[in-house]
Amino acid sequence: MKLIIRCLAVLLALGTANSAWPQRSYPDKPVKIVAGFPPGSAADVVARIFAPKLGEGLGQPVVVENRPGAGSNLAAELVARSPADGYTLFLGSVANTINASLFKLGFDFATDLAPIALVAEAPGILVAHPSAPGTVSELIATAKANPGGIFYASSASGTIAHLWGELFNVTAGVKLTHVPYKGSAPAAVDLLAGRVALQFTPASTVVSHVKAGKLKALGSIGRERLAALPEVPTLAESGIAGFESSLWFGLTAPAATPRDVIERLNSETVRALALPELKAQFAAQSVYGLPGTSERFRALIRQDTEKWANVIKAANVKID
Repeated sequence: MKLIIRCLAVLLALGTANSAWPQRSYPDKPVKIVAGFPPGSAADVVARIFAPKLGEGLGQPVVVENRPGAGSNLAAELVARSPADGYTLFLGSVANTINASLFKLGFDFATDLAPIALVAEAPGILVAHPSAPGTVSELIATAKANPGGIFYASSASGTIAHLWGELFNVTAGVKLTHVPYKGSAPAAVDLLAGRVALQFTPASTVVSHVKAGKLKALGSIGRERLAALPEVPTLAESGIAGFESSLWFGLTAPAATPRDVIERLNSETVRALALPELKAQFAAQSVYGLPGTSERFRALIRQDTEKWANVIKAANVKID
């Protein structure tokens, strides 16, 4: 009995000593954000503007690593398989909710990665060559009279720009023909030359052409009008009910990341997005912060995964 009491006393003493030892706080080393697109892409720009401000709040450097390939699937899977310790994060985007229905993936974006916080969105726009119909209603009437005869450009097959066009087809009841390019810039070149009539694209890529009168803006893609082009109505205002979307970006981590780490990253993200200098840097790129909870981000992932799956099925979109 005395031996048992002595053992218990020793264990109690050890427990007290252990509780007195300082615990390692997160983070105690640099944090990495993996971007699934190349340098200069919208994802890269958002990550590189955001990372330093996140690092200031965390008290550790936050570095950006580009891992482009397969529409960001390679980067997403890399992070999903990384240690769930909060030191390797993925800047996910609406592309990942689209990819879930386009590709046979070795991971599930919605379950293998934990949403931390939305970071930003880049609003889209529908622009036209000066020779094309000048309003959305005229475009729809012309398209219905000539199914498949109007061509629209996008940055590539399977991208959000491509799917915006297919969403337009589904919601407006028309058939525009998709012409994929290798990036937004070459698509804009052919649009300016009149080789295609339309382009669905992030607004930042064409605002200067619209202001110069080289392209016509038919409608913005989103809930609100663009700050850079406030005179341009949204597609929903132009009669395309339910046409609301954006190119959003959000921070994610491996699914098993501890909840307290997720909460710390969320709070520091919200803090960073409230900084006037960050808002100004984003606005200069036609990008806007989207502060919110991890639950809000999770709901958006679920909503967009279902939405784009329905569009892909209705339009019979396939990637070779």
